[in-house]
Amino acid sequence: MVDLFDMAEELRAQQMQEKLNSRAQFDGESELDCGVCGEEIPAQRRALGGVTRCVQCQTNFEEKQKHFRGV
Repeated sequence: MVDLFDMAEELRAQQMQEKLNSRAQFDGESELDCGVCGEEIPAQRRALGGVTRCVQCQTNFEEKQKHFRGV
């Protein structure tokens, strides 16, 4: 007999998978150097595909986007 906890865990896992499937997908080749500051983009980050900013510049960009969205 399936209990409530098993059903809740299955639902949670399904929702998590849906979120992962709907996240942004990057296409194309990543830049070697950041388009903002010129620093080298780490290989692990470039592996995402389509990356044009280093971690710090991407973080700054996202913070500005939050500000403009009013979040």
